[in-house]
This record gives sequence, C-alpha cells and structure tokens, in this order.
Amino acid sequence: MNNKASESRHCSMLSAYLCEVLACEGVVVLQTFQDVNHMVIFGFGFLLTFLKRYGFSSTGFNLLIIVLGVQCSVLIEDLLVLLLQRDYEDGLKRITKAAVSMTAVVISTGAVLGKTNPVQLILMAVVEIIAFHMSRLINTTFLQVLDNISMMHVHLFGAYFGLAVSSHFSEPSPRTEKNASTPKSDLLSMLGTLFLWVFWPSFNSVLLVEDKTKAIYNTYFALAVSAVTAFVLSLLTAKDGKFRMTDIHSAVLAGGVTVGHAAHIIEYPWIAMILGLLASGIAVLGSYCLQRCLHPALKIHDTSGIHFTFGLPGVLGALAQVVLLVLKDWTNSPRLDYLVMIPIGAFCLTISVALITGFITGLIVNLKLFKTIPVSKYFEDQFYWEFPHLAVGF
Repeated sequence: MNNKASESRHCSMLSAYLCEVLACEGVVVLQTFQDVNHMVIFGFGFLLTFLKRYGFSSTGFNLLIIVLGVQCSVLIEDLLVLLLQRDYEDGLKRITKAAVSMTAVVISTGAVLGKTNPVQLILMAVVEIIAFHMSRLINTTFLQVLDNISMMHVHLFGAYFGLAVSSHFSEPSPRTEKNASTPKSDLLSMLGTLFLWVFWPSFNSVLLVEDKTKAIYNTYFALAVSAVTAFVLSLLTAKDGKFRMTDIHSAVLAGGVTVGHAAHIIEYPWIAMILGLLASGIAVLGSYCLQRCLHPALKIHDTSGIHFTFGLPGVLGALAQVVLLVLKDWTNSPRLDYLVMIPIGAFCLTISVALITGFITGLIVNLKLFKTIPVSKYFEDQFYWEFPHLAVGF
C-alpha cells in the first residue's frame, strides 16, 4: 500500500512538473484549452439565456457560430502563416487562440441578441473574425505589440463591433414583455456567469509564456473584489434594499476583463484588487448612465449590456496597462513617449477597426437579401425552433 501511494505521489509530481515545463516553453496544455473551451461554450452560452423566450436560440446559435468561427479563425491563421512565411505553431495552441478569438464574436452577439436570424449571425461572425485578425496583425506587425496583449483586446473589439452593428437595428418597444427575464432564465444566466468567473484566470494566462502564475492570481484577486463590489453596489443603489441579478451578471466579471491586459505585470495583489473595484463600479454605475442617457441619444439598443460589462472595463484595463508600464519602466526606458503611445495607439486602433467594420457589417446584414426580423418577432424562439408541445392535438 505504501509503495502504491508513493508511486501515485511521484506520478502526480511528475505530471505537475511536465505541465510547468510545457507552460514555460509556450506550449498550450490540454487543461488550459479545455478551460477556454468551457468558457466560450458553457459560460457565454448560458450567460445569454436571460431572455425568457429566447433560451433555445441563445444557447443553440451560440454553439453554431463558435464552432463555425473557430474553423474560420484557424483557416485565417494558416493563410497568414503561408503569406507571411511564419513558422507553424503547435496545433493545440492554434485552436486555443481560435477559441479565444471567438470571445469577440460571442460578446458582439450579445448586443444584437434576439434581433438577428441565423444567417445574419453567421455573416456577422465571419466578418468579425476576419476584421479581428486584421486588427491583431497590424498591432503585432507594425506596432510591435506582444501577441498575448493583442489577443486581450478581444473584449474591446467585441464590445464596440457589436454596438456598431446594433446601431442599424430597430429598437424594440419599451413595453414589450418578451425583452424581460424570469427567475428561471436569470438562474441559467447566473450559471453562465459562474462558469466564466471560475475559468477566467485560465483565459487571461493561456497564451503567456512567462509569469503565468502571476497572471492567474492577479486575475483571481480582481475577480474576487469585483464580485464583492457588485453585491455592495447593487444593494446601495437599489430602492428596496435588495440585490438585483442584472447588476451581479454585469459586474462580477468586470475585474477579469480589466486585468487581462496587465495581469502578468502587476507586482502586488492590492493593485489587482483596486482594478477589480474600479471595474465593478464602472459596470454597475455605467449600466444606469449608459442605458438612460447615452444609448437612447445614440439610438443604440444593447440587449445584454456588453458596453458596461466588457467595453468600459476593457478601456479601463488598457489605460491601466499604460500606467503600469510607465511605473515599471520609466527609469529604464530612454523614450517614455514611445512607451506610452504604442499601447494607447494599439487599443485606439482596435476600437476604430471594430467600430468601422461593425458599422459596415450592420449595413450589410440589414439588406433585404437577409430577411431582417420584424420588431414584433424580436426575442422569440418560436420564429426559429420547433415546439411540439404547442402543436394542435399534442
């Protein structure tokens, strides 16, 4: 028995050592790929099920565009490798990067959730994944941004691409009952939030070659503080002194989004905690200001609130990265202006490409060719899915 226990202990130690060696060599381990895959499929799939009559479409269409988009992303990467004569990466790393890239598409669909048909979603996904790869290519080639940093722009790109597309869709009537949730749909959405919360540290560290451990615990601290802040602010801003599920959905993930750009360079946990606090505050308070002031003025209907869940925390994270880089290297860098302008230029470029391509995509998907859904059919599963229990004689 002692020999077996000793052998088992040695095997687990060897397995941990091999995983650490592979991580140091930049090889994506199967476990980290599974974490990202669970995030994209389960996390975002359930996160978007808060509409009471759109659960089938939220999860089903999410799976459809992800599996299609991953294939497109891998093909685009192979094409770029061929054209630019780069070295082929490990196969598992390529598919992991493709899954991470699909986060942008899933975030964007949240802005137009319930207002698009499957053909429009597929076209939107293909165009967005091409545009995101082009944005990353410009950042990594001309601005010399690190590959993992350019990939963390995925939240910014997805949020502002989705908002630009959403600007071309008619706003639903404020009196419609379908644009609402039920306790059951909110519970499923909260399940998706929990999936994302648990796996977000792996997401922020999956492409890092060095400082993986630092990125993981900084992300965890930021997520933990943003979750606590979300509950506190939800209670303080409620008139009846009760928690609101919408605040929890939007704010508990904000810390993970914000530290994604700089999780590997944050030296002290309290910095990550402060970023998580600020991100959660922006998400909760921004939901009030944006939905009541800015979005109506711009005639943008953001179904899932991606602007204050992913967009604004992403901007905060990009700015925090600049500040942290300056504080870390201002004594060693001969050109402080170069140190500041490159990351600022990178995320401004990302937002600009997202807005421009999103606006064009919105024009295209609203052509009569794609049979735009009438406003009366928004947020309705029965428009696409078969419901045998509603058939006559069932």
